[in-house]
Amino acid sequence: MRVIDSCAKCLLDRQIAKANRSHHPENRDEFIRQVKELLANRKEEDSAPYLVSLFNELYEKYFGEAASFRDIKKEYNDLVLSMEEDLEAKILGTGAKGTDTEDYRQEDENKAALARAILYARVGNYIDFGAMNHVDKGTFLKLFDDAVFREEDGKTFEKFYKECGQAKNFLLITDNCGEIVLDKLFLRILKRCFPELSVKVLVRGKEVLNDATMEDAIYVGMEKEAKVIPNGTAVAGTIYEMITEEAKQAMDEADVVLAKGQGNYESMAGLGRHVYYAFLCKCELFTTRFGVPLLTGMFVAE
Repeated sequence: MRVIDSCAKCLLDRQIAKANRSHHPENRDEFIRQVKELLANRKEEDSAPYLVSLFNELYEKYFGEAASFRDIKKEYNDLVLSMEEDLEAKILGTGAKGTDTEDYRQEDENKAALARAILYARVGNYIDFGAMNHVDKGTFLKLFDDAVFREEDGKTFEKFYKECGQAKNFLLITDNCGEIVLDKLFLRILKRCFPELSVKVLVRGKEVLNDATMEDAIYVGMEKEAKVIPNGTAVAGTIYEMITEEAKQAMDEADVVLAKGQGNYESMAGLGRHVYYAFLCKCELFTTRFGVPLLTGMFVAE
């Protein structure tokens, strides 16, 4: 997804803010100069997650390692794990508030549950310390009550459900911690709907922001639901040319791919792959692109 000028300005502002918080102010100007140079010389195919990975390398060169998100990741993994039993009951129940899946319920209880599972997993995309200036637990919890499909989402879900029924291999590309617990619940319901489906999960290969890694997947029990594959990179997205051969093979073999989060959409959209995306619109770039208010949930196919 092309980085437009307004997005480039936002990326620059975030790097300036990071530099201003560093303990090496003598390196600030040179760091910012090189960030500006990378932005000015960006290629058409350079996505925001890719550029940020370059900025992170520069940051380590001039300021040392960036602040760790390990405590935040554990905090939100633990928060959603503490909710897991109640959320699963709501997903499987017949009266889940706010999910607007009545049309599916009478036709097929499993189908209704899968719709709710996608909606809840999409809510988890709020836990994003890269795109969000502030993550508020109250806002996160309220989003579960407001989780509904737009009319367009419902049509996308119908296609998704049909394709899953015809598929042999399914790949989920994850995004953030906390969110990955909801992804795990989604996969549990997916396998209930389609028990013959072979399911794999792609996570980040190295620490980047609060994105989920292999360590996080194991911590929340994801490996009990599917084979988990680290993609080998510290990019807050999925860039096919940069990931491991095993990760490439998982993408190539998948009949259905669901990618979570803005970063995956930015780095994968427009490359000719048939991919389903689930995310919340958390910045002006996305609200403008899709013509929706902030924090609107999207379930779209390419």
